[in-house]
Amino acid sequence: MPKFCANISFLWKDLPVPSRILAAAGAGFDAVEILFPYDDPVPEIRQALERTGLHLALINCPPPNYTGGARGFAAVPGQGERFRSDFRRALRYAQTLGAQHLHIMSGAAEGEVAEAVLIDNLRWACAEAPDQSLTIEPINPQDMPGYFLNNFDLAARVIGEVGTPNLGLQFDAYHAHRITGDLMGTWDRHRALVRHVQFADHPGRHEPGSGEIDLTGFFARLDAEGYAGWASAEYAPAGEVEDGLGWMASGS
Repeated sequence: MPKFCANISFLWKDLPVPSRILAAAGAGFDAVEILFPYDDPVPEIRQALERTGLHLALINCPPPNYTGGARGFAAVPGQGERFRSDFRRALRYAQTLGAQHLHIMSGAAEGEVAEAVLIDNLRWACAEAPDQSLTIEPINPQDMPGYFLNNFDLAARVIGEVGTPNLGLQFDAYHAHRITGDLMGTWDRHRALVRHVQFADHPGRHEPGSGEIDLTGFFARLDAEGYAGWASAEYAPAGEVEDGLGWMASGS
């Protein structure tokens, strides 16, 4: 069975963040990820993590933009200063909360110039935080139109160009299915780069077993290949969270 992590930005959304951490521990998870912890009191989050003994697997960079702007600036020409400022803030949160991975979002952009900007910004970030694991994640264009990093081959090329050991791939099974239609084949091509895994079924982005993705087989593949990282439940529950956790109890 993989090491399952609860994405509490999706799960138990009716509870305050510290209470979501307690709920995740009660449900049997060993880690949580919080996409955007920036509006919640850091001491309360730390206290809940310490009380439960849960790991914080991941947070996102940059902090969310609630004014309608794109989430992420790493690939956006002319936004270098904003990217660096946001990265430094996110890094402080990651270090204070003990986040294992910091996911850098590329933002909305296109073309060769944007790719070069992303590579330059990632090189800077990797040098700025050499002891912090950084990830980039392909996101499907149906869910996030215009997002620059929208395929796995592009992500692999960028990681290769940056060429630093603290940058890896964040592999979301849901996005892989929507981008390629071939989850297992995409995993086979890029698994050597993977630092962190996320999953949800399709359609609906609900819990495993609710749709067409063979997540049971995917989890078995992770086990068979000795994947040692977290596999994070990043899905929108179809009903009450606890009612949809049968996949976890069975190891599917």
